[in-house]
Amino acid sequence: MDITTKNGQVLTEEMINELGEACERGEYPGTPGDFIIAPKGRPPLYPDEELVTVAFKVPRSRIELLDKRAAEKRETRSQFMRELLDDALMAG
Repeated sequence: MDITTKNGQVLTEEMINELGEACERGEYPGTPGDFIIAPKGRPPLYPDEELVTVAFKVPRSRIELLDKRAAEKRETRSQFMRELLDDALMAG
């Protein structure tokens, strides 16, 4: 019977047995993060780029509207803002 890990990797019974035997010998195959130690939290938004924080002030009324629009799309404020930024940058 195959087992699928949380990150989607499929492990066959043979693979699991081989891992067990290797561990019993004191060998720990793979690299951290593969399936030996699963990272906590959500996957990175942009794995190939460093993320930086952009902060600026706006009137409270704008934030209330922003949050309302984001909620209508079932998105967080950050998701909504990233989408707006991407749309604006791609437009021209």
